[in-house]
Amino acid sequence: MQLAELVKVLDTYLEPWRFKDYGPNGLQVEGRSEVRSVVAGVTASQGLIDVAIERGADAILVHHGYFWKNENPCITGMKKARLSRLLAHDISLIAYHLPLDAHPVVGNNARLAAVLGLAVDGQAGDQGLLWHGHLEAPLPARGLAESVAIALGRPPLLLGPADRLVRRVAWCTGGAQGFFEEAIALGVDAYITGEVSEQHHHIAEELGVAFLAAGHHATERYGVAALAGWLTREHGLETCFVDLPNPV
Repeated sequence: MQLAELVKVLDTYLEPWRFKDYGPNGLQVEGRSEVRSVVAGVTASQGLIDVAIERGADAILVHHGYFWKNENPCITGMKKARLSRLLAHDISLIAYHLPLDAHPVVGNNARLAAVLGLAVDGQAGDQGLLWHGHLEAPLPARGLAESVAIALGRPPLLLGPADRLVRRVAWCTGGAQGFFEEAIALGVDAYITGEVSEQHHHIAEELGVAFLAAGHHATERYGVAALAGWLTREHGLETCFVDLPNPV
């Protein structure tokens, strides 16, 4: 597949123009014009670049790419090292951030719901990024935390009432702790996201809604893997998802 065609296919499927994002979506670093194999991962770290080089990949597909809003634009240090490796090996970098969070089929929120067994009722919040739904079988918050730990392979940090019976749940993957009060306004019993800030302990305790911080990386492994699988099934492209460990 030609690189331009691959980017067009992904843009058409993910519709990045619908989102106000923190960085550019789509092709961020241009490599060779023909793409036979793609390495996918959560973040375009040096480790993922090294894997792509080792496997002879033509392109890297990620959720967290480069050139974020308000970051230092200078090509120095870590940024220089990463870009130098990509350019020296003629590897393209393709990244989708919010479009991959929100997509109804391969998005991070959709795939996390499937992994955790959450029934989806709807989307709310800024750009539809806050999802809400319910458990088929209600659990106390501590039981939900145990279920999340088994599904994601790491225990979440549980704040608030561990004994509260959870029927309705809201979630947004990654660093979406700022949606907690908006989730509470939906009438949920628990909120699941990746990260947490100091004030969320007090909000959870005082408003009586459970907060589960399940890990930024852990909650966002599934979207890019599903997108890579879609490229293979629908377009015959050789893809490989690489899950590099990240405790955050």
